[in-house]
Amino acid sequence: MVQFTLRRLGAGVVLLFAITTIAYLLLYLSGGDIARQILGQTATEETVAKKAEELGLNEPLVPRYIDWLGNALHGDFGRSWFSSQPVAETITSRLAVTLTLVVGTVLISALVSIALGVWAARKRGWVDRLIQVLSILGFAIPSFLIAILLVNVFALNLGWFQPTGYTRWSASPAGWLESVTLPIIALSIGAVAAVAQQVRGSVIDAQRQDWVRTLRSRGVRENKVIYKHVLRNAGGPALAVLALQFVGLLGGTLIVEQIFAIPGIGPLTIQSTTQGDIPIVMGVVVATGVVVVVVNLVFDLLQGFLNPKVRLS
Repeated sequence: MVQFTLRRLGAGVVLLFAITTIAYLLLYLSGGDIARQILGQTATEETVAKKAEELGLNEPLVPRYIDWLGNALHGDFGRSWFSSQPVAETITSRLAVTLTLVVGTVLISALVSIALGVWAARKRGWVDRLIQVLSILGFAIPSFLIAILLVNVFALNLGWFQPTGYTRWSASPAGWLESVTLPIIALSIGAVAAVAQQVRGSVIDAQRQDWVRTLRSRGVRENKVIYKHVLRNAGGPALAVLALQFVGLLGGTLIVEQIFAIPGIGPLTIQSTTQGDIPIVMGVVVATGVVVVVVNLVFDLLQGFLNPKVRLS
């Protein structure tokens, strides 16, 4: 297991290095006159030249990247070109909010998907068909449309929730729960649709195996057969889909955060990209890359726990 973990971690580090390198080169090579974009079209050539020198844009690209990479390895991602706030400080607070939504969505999706998938696989018939239809609808309807519907029904019409805004846990646990409930529901529906179908198919395939019939012939209770043995065998494919959903949600929260006015990484990314605030954009790329690497490592370890053959691949 240790070698398996080290291999996956090493692959993640290489992937992160490749992502940051490509992103840095693309941002600066396609950025045009960055100093002019920051100061505006009315700025004089002398002012633009001074700004470019201040930002180090006159230096060759490769040495600049090496210098940025060295600082980044020590946790220094520079400062925003517009707010002058440290990039790491700005992103950390925003990323924590987004991860709250993503982790909550994944946990809810996993529990609901297992329940629906197992129910469909065991009952079959009209239950199976109904869940498949609901899954297709949930997968087809964009999360931002679901978010708008939830706001209109449960916030504006019924008044059960605040339509926008975010309350931190430290300020009020009840207010925090109220502020994240609708966004998590909006994000969970699509994830449940995808994972439930995978759980259903995997459970059906596992129930056809000879070892399942052997367990049943020995008098093992059906619930124990399903939830202890079949689910462990069927968990690998479902975990793979859930991992993809986690990664996809990092980008999927962007519009939902805008709708609910949640100060997550999405609005920050849109604002920084529009302004051309490259230090913030690079910080977002690194933070997202680290989260993806860690999530993939965790799900790979879970896969290895469920299926020892994975550790040998």
